Amino acid sequence: MRLKLHWQIFIAMGLGAGFALLAGEKALIAAPLGEIFMRLLKMIIVPLILTSITTGVAQLGDSRTLGRLGAKTLGYYFLSSILAILVGLTLTNLIRPGVGAQLVGMQASPDVSQLQTSGSLGNLIIRMIPTNPFAAAAEGEVLGVIFFSIVLGFAITKLTGKPHEFLLNLFDYSFQAIMRLTRGIIRLAPIGVFGLISKAVATAGFGLFKAVGMYMITIASGLTIHLFIILPLLLLLFTRYNPLLHFQAMSSAMATAFSTSSSGATLPVTMSCVEKNVGVSNRIMKLTLPLGATMNMDGTALYECAGVLFIAQALGFPLTIMDQVTIVLVAFLASVGAAAVPSAGLVMIFIVLNAVGLGDNPGALMLVGTMLAVDRPLDMYRTVVNITSDSVGATVVAHSEGEKLTYPMTLDKRAA
Repeated sequence: MRLKLHWQIFIAMGLGAGFALLAGEKALIAAPLGEIFMRLLKMIIVPLILTSITTGVAQLGDSRTLGRLGAKTLGYYFLSSILAILVGLTLTNLIRPGVGAQLVGMQASPDVSQLQTSGSLGNLIIRMIPTNPFAAAAEGEVLGVIFFSIVLGFAITKLTGKPHEFLLNLFDYSFQAIMRLTRGIIRLAPIGVFGLISKAVATAGFGLFKAVGMYMITIASGLTIHLFIILPLLLLLFTRYNPLLHFQAMSSAMATAFSTSSSGATLPVTMSCVEKNVGVSNRIMKLTLPLGATMNMDGTALYECAGVLFIAQALGFPLTIMDQVTIVLVAFLASVGAAAVPSAGLVMIFIVLNAVGLGDNPGALMLVGTMLAVDRPLDMYRTVVNITSDSVGATVVAHSEGEKLTYPMTLDKRAA
């Protein structure tokens, strides 16, 4: 029986470390395998952003039909994602998992000139608007690509008839093709991880793994805070319903999310739990949950923000306050564009790295490869956070519309 991908990656990680210990510097012969894998991942970034975000926005439908429900849904998704990012930002600055990492051969003197510093919020906004979207795509200016994708998607919603249908299908089918390509590249992860770990151990030593262990603790802590503190507080604030009842109602969807690591694959279970156990109407459930499965990725947003800060800390690159504001903004937009499939967030982390000028740094690429080796349990956990936030959003919108929610056997029990 064929092993699941995450077990293949763990085995490749062990083999890579063992090979480096036995072969020493000769293990660098495997380094091209990791470099090829990283280049393949970076190859799909711009097409993935363009097709996923354009399709997601265009599928919102005619803006006139969105009205009140759409505004409430998007408002909640923005709030919950920003709160998740701020949790990740705060924890990573407090714990500082990358600081002091003994990365022999990778730890170079910080070259601040490599960073694309924002300067000010005004400059950041200006950078988002490309003078030439094709040049922005070619040069990896992800802010410009994201902005163009959003406005193009909204423009498509304004079309009617055959033009609207043609363009929507074009981007949707293109997105499906890019996702098929993405899944194919991710299947090559064990080979890439073998090359990356061989190079990491041969050049950086085992100090790298201590730093990655602290990174895992930081991410897991942030996800736990968001899942068990932030989301329950949002539910209490907007609905006054007991969060424990909500967790009970969503238990099967949370278990499915943990086992599949895919918000998209969990969507049918999430919809069933929200409709049958929580009591959200079909009208609201059909708007909020499919939209959330593609646009509301709290766990992914937290992970991307904390992951980039960890990489910068490990490499000794200083990030100013405005650089961190850039990370917050781009992490939110990248999480919106992240596909609802396993490990998609790791692909999208390159978007945030590029935004602060670390996308081509060899040490950063090595760290991303090592993060991939330990990503599976974190991916499972952040998927639970993603779908739970979606369900809270549906509940909040339903309550604001005056719907009486029906948690099983506890219809009238609300939090004090």
